[in-house]
Amino acid sequence: MPPFTRETAEQKVRLAENAWNGRDPEKVSLAYTPDSRWRNRAEFPHGRAQIVEFLIRKWEREHEYRLIKELWGFTGHRIAVRFAYEWCDDAGSWYRDYGNENWEFNEQGLMKTRYASINDLPITESERLFHWPQGPRPLDHPGLSELGL
Repeated sequence: MPPFTRETAEQKVRLAENAWNGRDPEKVSLAYTPDSRWRNRAEFPHGRAQIVEFLIRKWEREHEYRLIKELWGFTGHRIAVRFAYEWCDDAGSWYRDYGNENWEFNEQGLMKTRYASINDLPITESERLFHWPQGPRPLDHPGLSELGL
């Protein structure tokens, strides 16, 4: 809950990472206010229903999805995050997407605003770095900084 400390901001980031790695759009949407506003690339979902629709489309296209988030900064009721995720498409082509997110929370700790800027990098399967079983990243798996990302 805001206002965040370093410890609570890091916990919030890891909870978000775990939820997204679970790939359950309905469950993920519960971390956002009912009227949450997003900017994700060229899409602008507004509210939980549109967030769920967005995530369903995303994970239908992005197979073998694995995400790592890292706290970049925080203050009061805002958190900045950098992230990378790996996935493959229907043709078996692999990608690593890099990005930054700015989050703003309400008093109850639900995210009311999410701005994401994302870049795609085609990679080969041998360049993959995220090899844990589908689901949350194991606690002993390196983060972005440890992986040199």
